[in-house]
Amino acid sequence: PPSFFIFLTRQKAASMSADLQWMIIRNNSCYLLKRNKQNFTREPNNLKAKNSYRYNGLVHKKTVGVEAAPDGKGVILVTRKQKGMRKPSTNHSKVTLSRGGRQTLTAIRRAVRGYRKDLKMPALRRASAILRSQKPVVVKKRLPKAKPSTE
Repeated sequence: PPSFFIFLTRQKAASMSADLQWMIIRNNSCYLLKRNKQNFTREPNNLKAKNSYRYNGLVHKKTVGVEAAPDGKGVILVTRKQKGMRKPSTNHSKVTLSRGGRQTLTAIRRAVRGYRKDLKMPALRRASAILRSQKPVVVKKRLPKAKPSTE
């Protein structure tokens, strides 16, 4: 039937490979920052802010992102769902992790391990940096220097 043929052509036209999408957006994107002979990007779910195929958060079916929690305590682990790829507002799963440093990093390690192995260390490093920045800064008191005696 003709309706089935139209359905198949729409499905194929709507889904491009990640390689093709990367070839289109790698040099021309609204998120791109070209400074000091380096290319950075501000896209969501890019763990290293690096304009590269591996860390790109737009073209892959499976992406991982780590963000700071809005209340300033903990991090949010963002992964892309396989369902609803055509609905960008609902195709991300966000989990807030705020139990503590070791528990948070262990939860990220376990979640990313079976999802995308290559992004495990960048996710852990980003989460660690965010958690480190959320700790209060302790100012050390300096003892006054002893004045040399003039005797």
